Amino acid sequence: MLVGMTTDEHLLLHEGDRLAAELARRFGGADTERLQFIARTLTFNLVQVFMATIEDVTRRAGKPYRALLVADEIGWPDIVIVTADGEVRERLPVTALLRQAFFSGTVLRSAVAVHLQAAVEARNEHLTTRALVSCLKSKPVMDVSRPFLTRLLH
Repeated sequence: MLVGMTTDEHLLLHEGDRLAAELARRFGGADTERLQFIARTLTFNLVQVFMATIEDVTRRAGKPYRALLVADEIGWPDIVIVTADGEVRERLPVTALLRQAFFSGTVLRSAVAVHLQAAVEARNEHLTTRALVSCLKSKPVMDVSRPFLTRLLH
């Protein structure tokens, strides 16, 4: 583990690197360091927002659940949703969350691809940030928590 990094950050860093490798196959010829930055940023932000959304919505619905990031048996990150008394309600691999948000089957979702292309081609940090925010605000990414919330609240 890198010095000064939490276990959660370490897990998400590696998951971001796996996403970067996938994006490199789709954006051939793009700068690998840039793709790594883009993928890590998307991974960290999506997971943090997803976990906070689960906690906030379930608390407001009167079923306060906690979302925890843990390593699975092979060391990959999972989001574990637990009740107030510690019962595991749901376990979601972060890989699955990223796939559902960014891909339709094996194809990058078109709404996501447009913003990622803009991030890859951006000439400065400001434009990269705007493209990544737009990607995270795109409909397929915003809708990724809906099925999990529906299951948890029923």
